[in-house]
Amino acid sequence: MKKVLIISASPRKNGNSDQLAREFEKGALESGHEVNFISLREKKIGYCLACNYCHAHGNVCAVKDDMAEILAYMKEADVYVLASPVYYYNVCAQMKTFIDRTFACFFELKGKELYYLATCTDSGKSSVDGAVQAFEGFRVCLPDAALKGVVYGTGNPNHGDIAGKPELEEAYAMGKVV
Repeated sequence: MKKVLIISASPRKNGNSDQLAREFEKGALESGHEVNFISLREKKIGYCLACNYCHAHGNVCAVKDDMAEILAYMKEADVYVLASPVYYYNVCAQMKTFIDRTFACFFELKGKELYYLATCTDSGKSSVDGAVQAFEGFRVCLPDAALKGVVYGTGNPNHGDIAGKPELEEAYAMGKVV
């Protein structure tokens, strides 16, 4: 059994990327894994101040918000699932802020497996490349982290457009084989 942490950055409840994340969760739970699902829209997370307070104070961030709770889950998890809508060919602001705030202890997040789930309006897979690069920029900073899969939820301009599409099954299947 693995500990799976799903971080959904969808600003809309039940948005397209949220739905991908929920399908991954369903597959992982059915396979007997422990899953924590965090919706960033429900959390108060400030920006990294680049003050390096964390590195001088035992990896504790100077900003007091919900990120401390998320970092605790991250340290315990074996698997990270990062789900984001794609805005302007990149991850959304909520995901980028989350990634930046892991600076406090990124070197402690060793040996993790990562999955990326991204949705966008455009229909071409290349429209998601910038978001995947952003996710990869995060992953390469984590010691011994491995990319395990990516779901490209393209062609979804409206809330709920992903319903019934094969990407949902793909996310579910990835969750089953974590």
